[in-house]
Amino acid sequence: MSSVFALQSWHFYFCANPMFKTIRISILLFILAAVLVASYRSKTRVVEWKYTLPVLIYPINGDGSAAAEEAIRQLKVEDFQPIEKFMRDAAASYGKSEQTSIEIRLKNILQVRPPAPPEEQDALKVMWWSLKFRWWAFRHARVQGSGEQVRLFVQYFDPNTSQSHRSTALREGLIGQVNGFAGTKMRAQNNIVIAHEFLHTLGATDKYEMANNLPVFPEGYGEPDRQPLYPQRYAEIMGGRLLLSAQDAVIPRNFAEVVMGRKTAEEINFISKNVNE
Repeated sequence: MSSVFALQSWHFYFCANPMFKTIRISILLFILAAVLVASYRSKTRVVEWKYTLPVLIYPINGDGSAAAEEAIRQLKVEDFQPIEKFMRDAAASYGKSEQTSIEIRLKNILQVRPPAPPEEQDALKVMWWSLKFRWWAFRHARVQGSGEQVRLFVQYFDPNTSQSHRSTALREGLIGQVNGFAGTKMRAQNNIVIAHEFLHTLGATDKYEMANNLPVFPEGYGEPDRQPLYPQRYAEIMGGRLLLSAQDAVIPRNFAEVVMGRKTAEEINFISKNVNE
C-alpha cells in the first residue's frame, strides 16, 4: 500500500512540478519536431529522382463482388506497366535522365478496406481520416526495407452494380486509395486514375474545378496554346479530363490521350520552378 502511495505521490509531483512540466513539454516538442523533419525529408527525397521509386500496388475487392474477385485474380504486374512508361515519357519530355523512373510492384491481395474519406471537405474530418488512413496502412501494409516507397491501395468494383467512388491520396505517408472498375476493358482508364493519385503522393495538385470536374485553364489543359483551343487532343494528367469544348469533357481512354503539363512537372521536380519559359 505504501509503495502505491509513494508512486502516486511521485506521479503527482512529476506532473505538478513546473520544472518537470517544462521538461515533459520540451520532450514532446522535440518528438513532434523530429516527426515533422522526417516527414519533410521524406517528401523531398522522393522527388530527388536519384533512384528508381518503388510503387506498391495492393489490390482490394471493393464491393465483395464476384466480378471484382475475378478481376483481381487475373491481375499481373504487366497490367500496370503503362504507368511506368507514361512517367518515363513525361520525364524524357522535360529532359530528365533515365534514372527518373518508377517500378510498379504488385503486392498481396488485402482482405480489408481502407477507411473511406469523408464526403464533405471539413478540415477536422479530413485530418482525422488522414490519421486513420495512415494508421490503417501501417497495420496492413507495413513498408519493408529502406528508402521511400509509395503504397497504393486499389479497390475494384463491379461496373454493372457499383457507381464510381472518389479516389484520394496523401503526400504524408506516400499512400493513396484508388477506386477502379473490374474488367479488362477498364484497365487503361484505371491506370490513368492510379497515375493521377500516385502523382498526388509526390506533391502534384488537382487542376480541375471541384464543382464541375472541368479542367482549369491553363494548368489543367493538355494543350493550353492550341488554336483553336477546342477540341483538345490531350488531357492533362492532373486535369483529369479531355475537353471537347469549354463545357464538355470526357475521361481519356488511355495514356495515348494524356500528357503531363508544365505545372505538374514543376510540382514533382521534373523541371525547376525557376526555369524560364
